[in-house]
Amino acid sequence: MERLDKILANSGYGSRKEVKALVKAGNVTIDGVKVKDSGIQIDPEKSEILINDEKVLFRNFIYLIMNKPAGVVSATFDNYDKTVVDLLQPEHERFKPFPIGRLDKDTVGLLLLTNDGDLNHKLISPKYHVNKVYYAEIDKEVNEEDVKAFENGIILDDEYKCMPASLKILKVDKDGSRVEVTIQEGKFHQVKRMFLSRGKSVVYLRRIRFGPINIDESLKEGEYRELSEKEFKALTYSEYEE
Repeated sequence: MERLDKILANSGYGSRKEVKALVKAGNVTIDGVKVKDSGIQIDPEKSEILINDEKVLFRNFIYLIMNKPAGVVSATFDNYDKTVVDLLQPEHERFKPFPIGRLDKDTVGLLLLTNDGDLNHKLISPKYHVNKVYYAEIDKEVNEEDVKAFENGIILDDEYKCMPASLKILKVDKDGSRVEVTIQEGKFHQVKRMFLSRGKSVVYLRRIRFGPINIDESLKEGEYRELSEKEFKALTYSEYEE
């Protein structure tokens, strides 16, 4: 059982104050009965709630895909920088979503956000082996020795040995290399530190895939949308179950 005003606010129908005014004005009915007390307790999964004859679709969780821009941090709050949550519209921000894993401040691309803690754990825990795929531009030539080193597990500057990773060379020229990197972890600055261990620097990094979800190329940097039903089902597929 939950308060009516909380249910409506969490479903994107306004702030608590706005929802109370909506109810007080007689615009809300529950199971065919008009109500004016926004504090009443109901079970949203068993009761039919209508606002001006429109059925309220109740949900506890929200799932978003964003094309993260550079200069924005993957956090819910920061004292100095704009966060990815600051980019959300009020109807989505009210759900208090948080990023699934992190992208560095200057890294762009696919970022998932949710308020579903269980799913977040399954997607970021290395034991579930969820692939994170990045497109990267490197300042020097990347060769087959680097590919083998990634396969064997790169040792970072703090002596941590990474899980085996995939390194695919896309192009090499006088300006450096373009590569695709697949990892199953999310250590601090991991991809950058992996290349630094090989004496090379990442000059551009973009995540293009997270598990079964590809980046939505129709989203400009800074834009986002809710996951489609097909994407949500793929993301919550049973392979992530214990």
